[in-house]
Amino acid sequence: MAIEIERKFLVRGNGWRNQAVGKVYRQGYMYTEYGITLRARVVGDRGYLTIKGPRLGNSRAEYEYEIPLKDAEEMLNSLCTSPLIEKVRYQVHHGKFVWEVDEFAGENQGLILAEVELDDENQTVELPEWLGEEVSHDQRYYNSSLSKNPWKNWS
Repeated sequence: MAIEIERKFLVRGNGWRNQAVGKVYRQGYMYTEYGITLRARVVGDRGYLTIKGPRLGNSRAEYEYEIPLKDAEEMLNSLCTSPLIEKVRYQVHHGKFVWEVDEFAGENQGLILAEVELDDENQTVELPEWLGEEVSHDQRYYNSSLSKNPWKNWS
């Protein structure tokens, strides 16, 4: 079984930008019930289908498959709920880890989140100075939740 173990944080400041390399992501959700999600994603000229299981702590089952770009685009346009998640994902090296910093666009414009994938739940991580509050367990910050209740609508 493929397991994703990650921690997620708000980003404050721009200290991460000078070393960041980004790619445009578009993704949408076809199913988001009982902690299970089914997602289509386009990254550049590649399409993906992802299935994630319920979260247990910072871990969850994750299965991701590359699919034809045309299929992924059709899924985004016809099967996924609106709004789609639009973002640029940056890879930022800090210490022994590669952080993924997501700068959101569209309905979530202005939100910037960083996440790091771990080998186990108890792994020690040196946190960059540009991180803010940890939001790993705040479901509002899950991409699937942001597609239902965009950040711009929060008060």
